[in-house]
Amino acid sequence: MNAEPTAASTDPLTFRTTVSPDDRRVVRSLVESTGFFNPAEVDVAVELVEEHLAKGAAASGYWFVFAERGGRAIGYACYGPIAGTQASHDLFWIAVDRSCQAAGIGRLLLGEVERRIYEHGGRRVYIETSNRDQYVPTRTFYERCDYLREAILRDFYAPGDDKAIYVKVLEPKPAS
Repeated sequence: MNAEPTAASTDPLTFRTTVSPDDRRVVRSLVESTGFFNPAEVDVAVELVEEHLAKGAAASGYWFVFAERGGRAIGYACYGPIAGTQASHDLFWIAVDRSCQAAGIGRLLLGEVERRIYEHGGRRVYIETSNRDQYVPTRTFYERCDYLREAILRDFYAPGDDKAIYVKVLEPKPAS
């Protein structure tokens, strides 16, 4: 019997960057669990996994970090360098299983992505999201993680559905 993931688990949170064919199912499940995305958007998230599997991270431009607890993926992020820039990266996706949200997992996952980007010479992370009311919690999360809203592109996704663009400049972390 598979137990549902929970934020309250005592198992340590670990991160994995290898991508396997089963991650198509993992990503689909995580993205669907949020309740935020329509079926076409869920399919796009899975397509990025497929592209990574077919071409590898460098050729596809899609890098992944999975947050796991007790051997189960409870969150993931997909990011990659922005072509034509010296040190800028996009965060394409970040999702935490609904049953594990509001427990700091998203913040830890995003911090791990930022650390990896910085270690590979990245200095700016860009995030694009909808400006619809449904995404207030998403935008609040980014702002609490020190992302600044750089731009609003009016009616980008559809009439009345603006795109919000966030950016964070990565700085070296002080030694602990």
